[in-house]
Amino acid sequence: MHKTSAWPLAGAYVVLIVYASLYPFAGWRDQEIPPWDFLFAGWPKYWTGFDLAANVVGYVPLGFLLALSFMRRGNVRYFANHPNLAGIAVAVAAGTVLSFCMEGVQNYLPSRVASNVDFGLNVAGTLAGAVVATALELAGAIDHWSRFRERWFIPEARGALVLLALWPFALLFPAAVPLGLGQVLERLEGSIAEWLQETPFLEWMPMREVELQPLVPAAELLCVALGAFIPCLLGYTILRSVGRRAVFAIVAVALGTAITALSAALSWGPNHAWAWMSLPVRLGLVFGLLLAMLMLAVPRRGCAAMLLLALVVHLSVLNQAPASAYFADTLQAWEQGRFIRFNGLAQWLGWLWPYAVLVYVLLRVSRPERTPTIPA
Repeated sequence: MHKTSAWPLAGAYVVLIVYASLYPFAGWRDQEIPPWDFLFAGWPKYWTGFDLAANVVGYVPLGFLLALSFMRRGNVRYFANHPNLAGIAVAVAAGTVLSFCMEGVQNYLPSRVASNVDFGLNVAGTLAGAVVATALELAGAIDHWSRFRERWFIPEARGALVLLALWPFALLFPAAVPLGLGQVLERLEGSIAEWLQETPFLEWMPMREVELQPLVPAAELLCVALGAFIPCLLGYTILRSVGRRAVFAIVAVALGTAITALSAALSWGPNHAWAWMSLPVRLGLVFGLLLAMLMLAVPRRGCAAMLLLALVVHLSVLNQAPASAYFADTLQAWEQGRFIRFNGLAQWLGWLWPYAVLVYVLLRVSRPERTPTIPA
């Protein structure tokens, strides 16, 4: 039996909710009122239809993933007669506790307003998501997915599937180089220097003799190619056959292209959705897909080793380039938009995703292979 991916995805979504609920994590103050005082407040004076819908929709995936995780993990030994109802109850209880904690903590943030309406809508969204998961379970859709997963992926596929599910969301935040996730060196150096201001440790930091230079077209082509190649290799480490690898590679490159276009449309407007598709980028996408096709018949451990090499080269080349001033200006629209909290999370995903893949692959190759390493 394979381990369900719903549980780690639910954990990731809880992090998203906490981030979205408490951003910007600044200006904490004590109003000397109980954290649960919002439960007895009246209807909020200022509200919009978008806010109401967002509070419901934002918790639907949480309810869905929690209920699905409960049903898929087999934790129904004490609820053998009503496992689906138990899944709904557990999901709603967890969503209720989370929403209550978030609303209570918001009392200490000047930029947030705790609301019993938001709390009720969050619980309703959790219930709706749990009901949808139960309905899909009763209709056999979840079993159909399980059979599909067993045909396509090896049993130890949970970690890679979670990372692959997060990859499109990491691409949503605009990157200086298309598909170039993990460009953190310049920002990291600046943050460390700021933290070390007025301390003797500032002199310990290595000083650059020259400023970072923009990538030449050949280096940009390489970064784009590796950015498309890396998720393909990650999928290859868990896919069962050569044919399924080929389908996955085509879908992955197409999805990465589409998400990058969506990110550009959200950043610069629909008319500029494909403005990033320069000649080096087009050649990089083709080269990345060609590399993926050349690796179709390579055993899973070989793909994991190539993935480590591709990650190291990609991050090394990408972090030798700065983000241009023009690109930094384009992020103002994201930072001032109504989705600022979720955009900030997408930015963190874009920064950390390749490093999470690096850790995951290192852990995978350090364990003995339990299944055949050559695709059937």
